[in-house]
Amino acid sequence: MTISQADGNVCTVSTLTTEKQETASSVESPVIYLPGTDCAIKSQASLSAYTSYRVGGAAQWYIAPRNLEALQAGLKYAKERGIPVTVLGAGSNLLVSDGGLAGLVIATRHLRYSHFDPQTGQLTVAAGESIPSLAWAAADLGWEGLEWAVGIPGTVGGAVVMNAGAHNSCTADMLVSAQVLSPDGALETLTPGELGYSYRTSLLQGRDRIVTQATFQLRPGADPAKVLAATKQHKQHRLTTQPYNFPSCGSVFRNPKPYSAGWLIEQTGLKGFQIGGAQVAQLHANFILNRGGAKASDIFCLIRHIQHQVQDRWSIWLEPEVKMLGEFQLAC
Repeated sequence: MTISQADGNVCTVSTLTTEKQETASSVESPVIYLPGTDCAIKSQASLSAYTSYRVGGAAQWYIAPRNLEALQAGLKYAKERGIPVTVLGAGSNLLVSDGGLAGLVIATRHLRYSHFDPQTGQLTVAAGESIPSLAWAAADLGWEGLEWAVGIPGTVGGAVVMNAGAHNSCTADMLVSAQVLSPDGALETLTPGELGYSYRTSLLQGRDRIVTQATFQLRPGADPAKVLAATKQHKQHRLTTQPYNFPSCGSVFRNPKPYSAGWLIEQTGLKGFQIGGAQVAQLHANFILNRGGAKASDIFCLIRHIQHQVQDRWSIWLEPEVKMLGEFQLAC
């Protein structure tokens, strides 16, 4: 299983009930559902629509469960049939190959709910909730602690997995616990200490457990106007220092302390450098933009070019922050 957090399982028409088939929306291509659920399964679904780069091939099978039961049913079905599983959040920190992904792709973006508990100051949210939306909601209530997250283009699940952060704050700073789902369908609650957090990573990366929800400790009771002002300031800073006019995945590389990846790339003279439709952003060199018509292979080759150029100039190999899924070996 590949976790990229940032829809269900393969089933055949023979596994469906007559009632499900009769309610299908298309006569020529009846909707197929994950057995025992109302979760529709798509075949050969283009993943370009589900990544912020707007590139990538098709998923062999794709579902987007809207509740935990459908997610568990999907994992069970895949396990029983030996089908590989890939999990996607918002697809904002992801590069999917032009060849697409074999097996089952599960999108958690529709797992949504949130609960602000004024007694404890804790916010419990499902994995598919948008981080920026939560930042604004907390600000409206006068709850401090998420102002920094307003510019993070991802979901809660992805933020927990990669320890998303900005403005000297990160997910690990406020996480109380994360609920994760194992391949056998069992739920487990993990603390930050058990997640092994470090800079932009956790023990969940590369593992086979899926984040289903998280609980954060915030600070209620502040003046909403004050929190909103701070949140807007963080958002404005992102808008003025990072490019948002073309599709991107956000920051491409981790910062190799004491340097910033953007500074190293800029000093190497790569701002504006382009391969196919992929370009190093002029505004911030740690962003690669899809200037139109880019392929995943263009972006991948540009990533590799940057790594080699920075290595030659600075003897530093930049580690990607973006997760790459699929076949890229022959891309360049």
